[in-house]
Amino acid sequence: MSAPAKPAETRPEGAFVTLRRGLRMMPEFRQGLPATFALALVATAGRVVVPIAVQQVIDRGLSATGGRPDMGLIGLLVGACALVVVLTAVAVYRMNVRLFRTTETALAGLRVRAFRHVHDLSVLHQQGERRGSLVSRVTSDVDQLSVFMQWGGVLGLVSLGQLVVATVVMSLYSWQLTLVVLACFVPLGFAIRWFARRLAAVYGVVRERVGDVLAAVAESVVGAPTVRAYGVRARTAQRLDAAIGRHYRAQVDAQRTTAAVFVSGEFVAALANAAVVVVGVLLGVAGDISAGTLIAFLFLVTLFVAPVQTASEVLNEAQNALAGFRRVLDVIDTEPDVRDPAIEDAAGVHELPPGPLGVRFQAVTFRYAPGARAALDGVDLTVEPRRRVAIVGETGSGKTTFAKLVTRLMDPVEGRVLLGSDAGGWVPLDEVAFASLRKRVVMVPQDGFLFDATVAENVRYGRPGMTDADVAAAFEELGLGDWVTGLPAGVATPVGQRGESLSAGERQLVAVARAYVADPDLLVLDEATSAVDPATEQRLTRALDMLTTGRTTLTIAHRLSTAERADEVLVVDAGHVVQRGTHAELVDAEGPYARLHASWRRSSAGEPEPEPVA
Repeated sequence: MSAPAKPAETRPEGAFVTLRRGLRMMPEFRQGLPATFALALVATAGRVVVPIAVQQVIDRGLSATGGRPDMGLIGLLVGACALVVVLTAVAVYRMNVRLFRTTETALAGLRVRAFRHVHDLSVLHQQGERRGSLVSRVTSDVDQLSVFMQWGGVLGLVSLGQLVVATVVMSLYSWQLTLVVLACFVPLGFAIRWFARRLAAVYGVVRERVGDVLAAVAESVVGAPTVRAYGVRARTAQRLDAAIGRHYRAQVDAQRTTAAVFVSGEFVAALANAAVVVVGVLLGVAGDISAGTLIAFLFLVTLFVAPVQTASEVLNEAQNALAGFRRVLDVIDTEPDVRDPAIEDAAGVHELPPGPLGVRFQAVTFRYAPGARAALDGVDLTVEPRRRVAIVGETGSGKTTFAKLVTRLMDPVEGRVLLGSDAGGWVPLDEVAFASLRKRVVMVPQDGFLFDATVAENVRYGRPGMTDADVAAAFEELGLGDWVTGLPAGVATPVGQRGESLSAGERQLVAVARAYVADPDLLVLDEATSAVDPATEQRLTRALDMLTTGRTTLTIAHRLSTAERADEVLVVDAGHVVQRGTHAELVDAEGPYARLHASWRRSSAGEPEPEPVA
C-alpha cells in the first residue's frame, strides 16, 4: 500500500519538503543565511539606482528651467550612481564569498554524515546496494548540490531580490504598466509549476543513471583481471556503453524540458516589452507619464525580465540538485538494522565482562531475506572461553553467517547472541557499544583486505599509536620477522590499493599481524590459509598458532589441518549444528564430519570422488 506514495516526491511540494529536511541537517547553512540575504538585498537594490537616475536626468536635469541642462544635478546623479555601483559590487563579492564558504561547510558536514551513515548500515544492506550507486550519493549527488547552491543559489538570491525590488519601483512609477507586465507573466507562473514537476521527474532519472554509470565503471575497473582473463572486454564495454547510453538519453530528455522553459520565458519577455512600449506611448500621449518615466520603466522591465529569462537555468540546476539531494537524504533516512546501542540508548549499554570471552547462541535464527530459507535455524550452543573452535560444513551450510552474527555484522531475526562467561556473566551483543565490541572482538576475513598505505600503517589500524619499531617487533613475535625484513622497505613498504602490491598470502600475513596487535579476547577467522602457497601456509600456520594462543577463537575451516588442530569442531549443515566434539571423536563417528574428512583425504591424495549411489 505504501508503494504508490513514492511518485509524490517528484511534485513541487516534495521539493519544499526536501529542502526543509535538508536545512534541518545543515545548521551551518541556516546560520549563514541571514547575513547572505542582507547582502543580496543590498546588491539588488543597487541595480534600480541607474533607472531612477536616468529618469531624474531626463525629467529634471535635461528639462531644467531656461532650456539649459542642470549640469550640477546631472553630475550629482552620475556620482551617486558610481558610488552605488561600487557598493553593489562589494556587496556581491561579499555575498559570493559568504555563500561559498557557508555552503561548502554545510555540504562537507552533509557528506561526512552520509558517508558515516553508509558505514553504519549493515553488511547485508551494503551488499544489497551497488557500491557505485552508494559512492555516487556521497560524491556526485552532493557535488551537484554544491554546484547549484554556489551558482544557482547566488543567481537565485540576486534574481529574487531583483524581481521584488523592480516590481516595487515599477509600481511607484506606473501602476498601469506594472499590471501590464504582471498580466504577461502570470500565465508563465502557472506553466512553471508544471515544468518543475516534469524537471523533478526527469532529473530523478538522471541522478539514477549517474549512479548506474559509476557502478558500471567501478565494477569494470575492480574486475579488470577477470575481464582480461576471460576475454570479455567487448561484453564489459557493451555493459558500460549501455549505462552511458541510458545516462545520455536521460540527459537529453531533461534538456528538452529545460529548452521548453527557456523558450517560454523568452517569448513572454518579448511580449511584455512590446506591451509596455505600446501602452506606455499611449499613456505618454495622454499626459499620464513623462518620457523619462517611460524610459526608466523600460529599464526596470529589463531588470524584471532578466530573472525570468534565467529561471530556466536556475530551475534546471535546482531540480537536478534536488534529485541528488533526495538520494543523499534517502541514504541518511535509511534506518540501520544493526544499531549501536551507545547512540540509540546510552542507558541500555552494558560493558563486556573483563577477561576471556565465550559465545552463547540462544535459539538463533537468521534469514538473508524475508521468507527465504533460514541460513541458521534455532541454533543453541555455548563456546567456553579460551577454546579454539573450528566451524566446518559444506558451502552454504551457514558457517559464514555464524561468524557475522558473532561479530555483530548482522543481527539474528530470532533469538540472541551473548558474549561473556559463567563467572563474569553473559551480555547480549545488541547491548554492547560498537566501540567496546570492536576492541574485544576482531574478525580476520578470508580476503585479508588492506588499505592503500604501508605495511606498518595497515597493522596500526589494529592499535593506533604504534611506532614502526613496535610493528616490526610484532612481526618478530609472530615469527614473521624474516618475511617483513625481506620486503623492499620493510614495514614501510607500500601495499598498493586493496593490497594488490602483495600476494594473497602476504596480505593475510599483514591481516594476522593487525589482529595480533589489536589483542582481542575473541578472535574470528575466516580460514586464512585457504588460498596460499605451501611456504606461506607454513608461515601463516605458525603465526596463527601464536595469535590464537590463550584466547577464544572461532575459525571457519576450509582445510582439514585447521579442524585437526582445534580444541573442538562444530559441524554445520543446512543452518543447524548437527555435530560437535573433538576431531578424534567426530572422525570415528558416523555422520557429516566423517564424510567431509574422507572427502578432504581423497582431495589431498588426488583421488577421484566416488560416484553417487543411484
